[in-house]
Amino acid sequence: MSFNNAINYRIVIPARYASARLPGKVLLELAGQTMLQRVWQCALDSAAKSVVIATDDQRIVNVAKAFGADVQMTSSKHQSGSDRIAECGGTLGWTDEQVIVNLQADEPLMPSDCLDQIAGLLLDNADCEAASLYWPISDEQEVRNPNVVKVVTDTQSRALFFSRAAVPFSREHEDVSMAMQAGIEWKRHLGLYAYRLAALRRFTAMEPSPLEVAERLEQLRILEYGGQIAMTQACEYIPAGIDTQDDLNRVQKLF
Repeated sequence: MSFNNAINYRIVIPARYASARLPGKVLLELAGQTMLQRVWQCALDSAAKSVVIATDDQRIVNVAKAFGADVQMTSSKHQSGSDRIAECGGTLGWTDEQVIVNLQADEPLMPSDCLDQIAGLLLDNADCEAASLYWPISDEQEVRNPNVVKVVTDTQSRALFFSRAAVPFSREHEDVSMAMQAGIEWKRHLGLYAYRLAALRRFTAMEPSPLEVAERLEQLRILEYGGQIAMTQACEYIPAGIDTQDDLNRVQKLF
């Protein structure tokens, strides 16, 4: 993988105001700045050609413009950040081959090197629909936790499956702890994606797939329709994003 290629990519930060567990979270403060601005600054530290915030909420537009961000208003009918990014890329006239990194607006601790890494990974895998990252799991509780998404990869580091279940399942061992001691490995999927605009448009035009609906994991749609996702271990540890008040309190202490 070549990080030098990563200069030819763009970052889009899909940001919505509504959040079931923490309403308006992207505009909450972290040490004097909104979470959204913190994420935007992480993106600016990367080698990306441009950074755009895509939203459907005027409150987010006003705040983002105030701290100097490029903002695109998108439809309020979108069901996911992927849909919002696809519209944004079309509005801005990007080519089908444009590589885009989807940076979630609740990831204020994202290492900028990981943004360059994932863009470079996709550029080095022309036959893949998308690229993403993982991190080794060392805690057996994480293996069992359905909120921790696991990914299984093949010998070329392409994704075989994503699941909330403890995959792979080690039949020869009584529990996860014994399996870990025997060398069985689990990989935590990190919710950072890169894709070309044409592939993103194909993805958003597809109907949700059965496995995607069952697991509530959007990335399974790509695999179920026959696409490939390039995977690699993140070059740096990516801390968890902010979904709850407890998450916010934890990150506020770090800042």
